Amino acid sequence: MIFRRFLQRLKQQQWGAIGIELVIVVLGVFLGMQVSNWNEERETNQKAAVFTARLTDDLGKEAWGYEYVIEYNRETNANQRRVLDAMAGKASLPDEQFVISAYRATQYFYNNVRFRATYDELVSTGNIGLIADEKLRAAAIAIFTTPLLDQITQAARDSEFRRLFRETVSAEVQAALLARCGDHDATVLDYTSLKNTLDYPCTLGVSPEEIRAAADTLKALPRFAPALRTRFADNQTALTDLQIAKIVGTPK
Repeated sequence: MIFRRFLQRLKQQQWGAIGIELVIVVLGVFLGMQVSNWNEERETNQKAAVFTARLTDDLGKEAWGYEYVIEYNRETNANQRRVLDAMAGKASLPDEQFVISAYRATQYFYNNVRFRATYDELVSTGNIGLIADEKLRAAAIAIFTTPLLDQITQAARDSEFRRLFRETVSAEVQAALLARCGDHDATVLDYTSLKNTLDYPCTLGVSPEEIRAAADTLKALPRFAPALRTRFADNQTALTDLQIAKIVGTPK
C-alpha cells in the first residue's frame, strides 16, 4: 500500500509528499529496530538476573560443603594425633578407642554433592558473561575448576596408612566400625550439623578379645607409626590448602 502510493507520487513528482513518506518509513524501521533491541536487552537483563541469583544460591551451598570438607578433615586429623600420642606414650588410649581412632584416622570425605548446575549451564551455553559481577564470576570459576578437593580425596584414599589398617584388622571389627562408628550425615546449609559427623562417642559391640587383638596387631606393624605420621602431616597440609583456597575463592 505504502509502496504503491509512493510510486504514484513519484510519477506525479510530488516531492514533498515523497519526502514525508520516506521519513515515515525510515522512522518506522528505526523505531521497530529500537523496540526489538529494547526487548532483547530486557530479556537479557532478566536472564542475567535469574542466573546471578541462582549462581549466588549455589555458591552459598558450595561454601557450606567446603566447610564440611574442612571440618571433616579436622576430625580425621584429631584422631590421627590421638593415635600418634598413644603410640609415643604421650597419652593413654584404651584398646577400643585406639582401634576406633585408628579407623577414623583412615577416613576421607568425598564431597560428591556439588551445586554446580547453574555454572555448568552458563559455561556450556557460553553465557558465563551474563554474570556481570566480576567477583562473583571469578569465585564461581575458582570454586568449580579447582582440582584441590579431588587431589585431597585421592591422597587420603591411596594412603599407606589406610591400606595397612584395612588389610590388617579383621573383617568382623571393620564391619562393626563401619556400622557403629562410621560417618554421620550433615544437613545442607546447617553449619551446626557439621560438627562431629565423624568424631562422636561410639562402641563397637564386639568382644574385648577381638578388640585387643586388633589393637595389638596394629601396634606391632613396623610401618604403622611412620605411615600414620605421613598421613597426619599430609592431612595438615590439606587443611592449610583448604583454608587458603577458601580465602581466595570467597567473593568479597
